[in-house]
Amino acid sequence: MATAYWQDGKAESGGSSFWSAGHRPTLIAAFLYFDLAFMVWVLLGPLGPEIAKTLNLTAAQKGLMVATPTLAGAILRVVNGLLVDRIGPKRSGAISQVIVIAGLLFAYLAGVNNFGGTLALGVILGFAGASFAIALPLASRWYPPEHQGKAMGIAGMGNSGTVLASLFAPMLAKLFGWNTVLGLSCIPLAIVFVVYLALAKDAPNAPAPKRFIDYLEPLKQGDAWWLMLFYSVTFGGFVGLAASLPIYFTDQFGLTTVMAGYCTAACVFAGSLVRPLGGALADRIGGVKTLTMVYLVAAAALAGVSGALTLGSALGLFVVAMLALGTGNGAVFQLVPQRFRAEIGVMTGLVGMAGGVGGFYLASSLGFAKQLTGSFAPGFLIFAGLALVAVAALTAIKGRWRSTWEAAANGIRI
Repeated sequence: MATAYWQDGKAESGGSSFWSAGHRPTLIAAFLYFDLAFMVWVLLGPLGPEIAKTLNLTAAQKGLMVATPTLAGAILRVVNGLLVDRIGPKRSGAISQVIVIAGLLFAYLAGVNNFGGTLALGVILGFAGASFAIALPLASRWYPPEHQGKAMGIAGMGNSGTVLASLFAPMLAKLFGWNTVLGLSCIPLAIVFVVYLALAKDAPNAPAPKRFIDYLEPLKQGDAWWLMLFYSVTFGGFVGLAASLPIYFTDQFGLTTVMAGYCTAACVFAGSLVRPLGGALADRIGGVKTLTMVYLVAAAALAGVSGALTLGSALGLFVVAMLALGTGNGAVFQLVPQRFRAEIGVMTGLVGMAGGVGGFYLASSLGFAKQLTGSFAPGFLIFAGLALVAVAALTAIKGRWRSTWEAAANGIRI
């Protein structure tokens, strides 16, 4: 079956190289939007040690503080997925960016003075995390199935924004105070907002709007739930660690907030860098095979972290885990459009929501584990076990996927 895609508003047939397909300015806009949104989504993680010190938070409260933006982002991804299919990804992204900028500016001017205030700020930052359900369809709708892995991977590489937060937020907090960092973050967000409005363009082949109830139709299909499970482990692990590692490094090894930020940035950079490679690898050998390898490596690394006694060994294992999880993020979104191309907007929201729930669980469970047992180890071990559950699930369903999916019938690896 021939595939149609769009270049500068004109239909083309499939088979071109990736860089001559689609709409490059939109891909760039999607990446920049996603990058800065992710930067502020995890902002409470790098600032967490200083905020906890100022507000005298317990270990469990610290875990909930850094996990709240993740859960809010998970829920709001479904809302954004619906908006994308109703009003288009460009306008949905513009609305979300305005909410985040206004919320951060208000928090800076009014101040965050208690634990409840951190949770309220976390909810606002959830709108930034929900950018996932906008940026990926914005880019994806311009590209044919054979290039979905690469397009989704490049747009999704915006999760490298977590590196920016880890590198710069602790240093700026040390110089100006952590509350001032909230105001300073509005500057790059505003710049990217202008660039986004100038470059982004909705693809002309977007599906027609449906009734509200129709958006939940994918949940009637088991494949949607499987994809949500798989992403809850890969992305949940990635964002949960990105939010929690600054607190882990300061509590476990007594690092300064700046040094903890450097260590976290190294781990997050590894996971962000390989996301597009994960999509490309899945295009080449199939998403199922890629994910199987990813889960086994991540499970082994996280289990190793639970017993790590030195900073060097823990850091090395976290980098390995993040490399695996980042690869898995790209691989899952090679599979999603092959199975649910007509519902890519809402499925991006649903799968992204599951990823956010996984991140909320990991970040909050690490805080509770530390408070209840005095160690982070149980949180890491349980999540390693979830990765092994994902391997078992993939093994059980891969035969049916390859025999029933239309993409596989057309020669696309899954």
